[in-house]
Amino acid sequence: MDNYPTIPQCSIGLLASTPVSDLPRFIGQAREDQHDFVIVPIAHPRYRRVLFDGGEGKEKRQMEEWRNGMPFTRSDLILTSAEWTELVVGQTSEWIQLDSPVSRIRINSELALKQEVAWAAHLGLSAIVLPPHATIGPLTNYARTVNNVLSTLTYTQVWMRIPLRSTSQDSPNDDAESAPWEAWNTVRTLCEHNTKLQIALEITADLPEDDKILDRWFAEPVRAVILPADIFLSNNKGFPVLSKRHQNFIKRLMKYKPSFVLTSTYLHLHAAGGAEAYQQYIRHLNRTLPELDQVERFASGYQDYLQAPLQPLADNLESSTYETFEKDPVKYAQYEKLTMRASLPTPLSPSVIMVVGAGRGPLVNCSLRAADSAQRKVRVYAIEKNPNALVTLLNMKADQWGDQVTVVYSDMRKWKAPEKCDILVSELLGSFGDNELSPECLDGAQKFLKSDGISIPASYTAYVAPLSSSKLHTEVAAYKDLVHFETPYVVMFQSVAHLADPQEIWRFSHPNRVAVPSDPDESATMLASNLHNSRRARRVFVSEHAMTMHGVAGYFEAELYGDVALSILPATHSPGMFSWFPIFFPLRAPLSVPAGAVVEVDFWRLTDGKKVWYEWCVGTTLRVEETEGINKAIRLAISPIHNVGGRSSWIGL
Repeated sequence: MDNYPTIPQCSIGLLASTPVSDLPRFIGQAREDQHDFVIVPIAHPRYRRVLFDGGEGKEKRQMEEWRNGMPFTRSDLILTSAEWTELVVGQTSEWIQLDSPVSRIRINSELALKQEVAWAAHLGLSAIVLPPHATIGPLTNYARTVNNVLSTLTYTQVWMRIPLRSTSQDSPNDDAESAPWEAWNTVRTLCEHNTKLQIALEITADLPEDDKILDRWFAEPVRAVILPADIFLSNNKGFPVLSKRHQNFIKRLMKYKPSFVLTSTYLHLHAAGGAEAYQQYIRHLNRTLPELDQVERFASGYQDYLQAPLQPLADNLESSTYETFEKDPVKYAQYEKLTMRASLPTPLSPSVIMVVGAGRGPLVNCSLRAADSAQRKVRVYAIEKNPNALVTLLNMKADQWGDQVTVVYSDMRKWKAPEKCDILVSELLGSFGDNELSPECLDGAQKFLKSDGISIPASYTAYVAPLSSSKLHTEVAAYKDLVHFETPYVVMFQSVAHLADPQEIWRFSHPNRVAVPSDPDESATMLASNLHNSRRARRVFVSEHAMTMHGVAGYFEAELYGDVALSILPATHSPGMFSWFPIFFPLRAPLSVPAGAVVEVDFWRLTDGKKVWYEWCVGTTLRVEETEGINKAIRLAISPIHNVGGRSSWIGL
């Protein structure tokens, strides 16, 4: 863990604000001022005339030559191939107008863009910046041309420059904060969420007032952050600095590791520091980021990484998996404290503790330490079905535990206990609470518990929230099949944004004496069908701002004993706990959710006695006011029901 980086390092580029006649010299100066790369125009600005000047004679002939592929830019020999790739990002001509109503301008714009992109690909540039998009209009031809360009590229990424706030006079004031994202979402959708299309997010002097508008950019593929010199303030010594709110937003962006791009730094807008002062300030912000906490250090490398949930009943866990769980100090400290508290009411006789799903014994150790702290005698049973983990348990018994612990090799649902227990302890929870079959396992183990016995945990609750994440959608879509879109994944969320706060959908409590009768024959029938553990829930959310929904986030909160809980809910997350990441239920097709729309999330937990699976679907409606104040809900979109009958994913019983 000590090898994990504590602070993500940022790359800083320089965007040329004027034409560059001597590229090697410009790069040399930028490197001298500690910039890592430059963004420069691909073509010379004189080629702008082909769009606007029909011309006669020589000019007309030059235009025809250009249209037929005449060289229009500097030679590729002025830099090495490595320098082109590592040091240069291409800026397409800003005079290109792909959505112009004038046919000649529109057609020539397409030709110019394709020619510049082809040259950038020839040079091996890592990325190009698209020309500005129209601030009004449908953007359909812009997107069509960009999509065509994307299909020609294999390595080069395409950055669409998007301001945080629209500065166009054509945008009404109330649309200034929403128009940039709407433009991006339109083009991204028309280009079928192409992974090579990314965002160069331009920071504006005025940030959107609502932090949730800023939050939604964290769910988008922001690969560069453009910082014009004129958004910087001057401190009391004349050096460029950012406002506190700008600083906070930039620092949040830094953990996503985009490149930062400065522009207009040579215009001497600030009295002190010179051109290099801007990058020095950004690097200062980067160096002074808070050190990663234990959870962030543990999660390094797992952010937005799709992992299949564990199936501890169907599969035997590996040693490395047990080791990962055992490193969590918070979870086991809570278990130890609660086991000690639960054993206090029985001072005169030994408490019988049964640890079901004992693994390599961490909860057994917790139970023994709790007994020592409470000065109580205990008998502990460690029940485990994994033959490999059993080896560890038997060695622990021989070397440390002795006769205090009885090791049992059995499935907890089938074992016949010689006595009943006072405390039933387990750590069978999954990221959704019940997704690793804790209800089924504890129903089967409930017969071990005395009538006044205690189960730890006592209950757990599942929560869902509509989620936006271009990154996670891209990861799932890369598999190019239905199965992966109907499979839930355990994910350490990073590049995500919630459309609304999570809501509870269902709860399981233990012991479940109502649904699981004490009579062995009755309980056997109930346990075989498992229908009492089926669930169905529908929750309604309202999206405050327009977003694209890519799936549903799942969380859990567990009541261990009394008032002590473990939680992975964002608002109540147990500090320092890293045993569980959230769960992600994808949508086969992203849903556009306008501001004020209602998002309906339906979830089912189903079983056929042999397996358990989840099904889910999502719909959106918009409430509009009709005559006489009567509201009507208009259906905007609805998804298919995912994972019907457990056809793609399930948990085996």
